[in-house]
Amino acid sequence: MVQKAISVNQALDASVPLKEPAKIHESMRYSLLAGGKRVRPVLCLAACELVGGNESMAMPAACAVEMIHTMSLIHDDLPCMDNDDLRRGKPTNHIVYGESVAVLAGDALLAFAFEHIAVATPRNVHPSRIVRAIGELAKVIGGEGLVAGQVVDISSEGNSEVGLKELEFIHIHKTAKLLEGSVVLGAILGGGSDDEVERLRRYARDIGLLFQVVDDILDVTKSSQELGKTAGKDLVADKVTYPKLMGIEKSREFAEKLNEEAKEQLVGFDPVKAAPLIALANYIAYRQN
Repeated sequence: MVQKAISVNQALDASVPLKEPAKIHESMRYSLLAGGKRVRPVLCLAACELVGGNESMAMPAACAVEMIHTMSLIHDDLPCMDNDDLRRGKPTNHIVYGESVAVLAGDALLAFAFEHIAVATPRNVHPSRIVRAIGELAKVIGGEGLVAGQVVDISSEGNSEVGLKELEFIHIHKTAKLLEGSVVLGAILGGGSDDEVERLRRYARDIGLLFQVVDDILDVTKSSQELGKTAGKDLVADKVTYPKLMGIEKSREFAEKLNEEAKEQLVGFDPVKAAPLIALANYIAYRQN
């Protein structure tokens, strides 16, 4: 999986070169190449290979989901959203380039993500699968996906009546949807059957929710230095989190349950090809930052 992440980093570097206007491309590259776990693109590649495809068939899509993830981080850090000044151990994009350029850099990454799938996906992938993948990606980040989660998240700040049902909606849409899209894109472009795609969708939804539950736990148990981002910001913003509603131990138990349910969706696939997805689920469950 480390080698896949390295391949993704190389592909991202090549896909967004420095060009004019220099400032916007510098801003795009600043956040896109700032490191990160590359969980989403690696999931995309692993899902493609699981259903019989190869890495080259899904690499443009893998880069695209990381571009969109980066866009969401740039926008999430803005003063009008989470107002954060630290991301991946570095000053956030708007701190370095200003709010206007940061907004535009996110917009440019979003647009280029779709262009990249349409233009760079190899010709051995049927056009109907490329169109299907683009539609899937648009859905998981729009008003019924990532954006919906962000809106409800903002609305929930300071609302003491928000319960587990609303919290799950926020996390499924704000975090799990893009992870779901990453896996589903890989499965579609790799030639997966409808049944395989839907099983992998369920796997991704479980690990997406798992990712956010663990994130909530880390936010109250780790320091900013350990996380590479501002710790305790959910508490300061008076946001509802799993530890706040369930306590840390119950949150950890819930995370373990989600991890096991995710891995159950992989039963019946080639065990060797499924191993990276199992490893990723475990990584998400037990990560420390």
